[in-house]
Amino acid sequence: MTTCRTCGVPVLTQFASPDLVGAIVEGGLDPAEDPRWVESGASSPAEYARWSGHLCGMTCLRMALGPASPDLFTLRDGAVKYDAYTEDGDGVIKGLVYAPFARYASEVHGLDAVVHRDLSPAGLLGLLDEGRSVMASVHYGIRHPRTPAPGRGGHLVLVTARAADGDGVHFHNPSGTTAGTRDATLPLPVFERFFAGRGVSLPGDGVGI
Repeated sequence: MTTCRTCGVPVLTQFASPDLVGAIVEGGLDPAEDPRWVESGASSPAEYARWSGHLCGMTCLRMALGPASPDLFTLRDGAVKYDAYTEDGDGVIKGLVYAPFARYASEVHGLDAVVHRDLSPAGLLGLLDEGRSVMASVHYGIRHPRTPAPGRGGHLVLVTARAADGDGVHFHNPSGTTAGTRDATLPLPVFERFFAGRGVSLPGDGVGI
């Protein structure tokens, strides 16, 4: 586990081997081949492979909780009990669903989690200025900020602070493929191109940090 020198929050990925994230999300590597899968808490490589791509939200929660956080699949199990993840009749995984997730984070982990369904960039900065962090819905393409945004939303990153110059945001991306995209800073207009205008805010100091 590495810790962000800017914000003090752990930098984690939703896959157990950070050096394999690029191969998995962009190179077609089967997550079941991740040799560190057992560290996630999954019961088998197959379960790890099926779920790990859906657990950006749980990775954000792990980062917010700090070094004493439970493992990824323990958090997944708790979220499932609250219906923050569901599966349809064909076994398709759906979620993260914000409202039940916020209840889970609040009731089980003691976090004051608040859902924001209509969050402007200015509102995002306001939450950061209040000392909160934000699980923000962005397009996963945010790891390539110099290219046009393919869309908005569908992936969660943990926004931890304003940028040092005050005009951007600092965030941790669970599917970042390099150290610089996992622990990243972008000008607000660039971040906004990927941002869906919704998310969940959490106490900035988390628990156990």
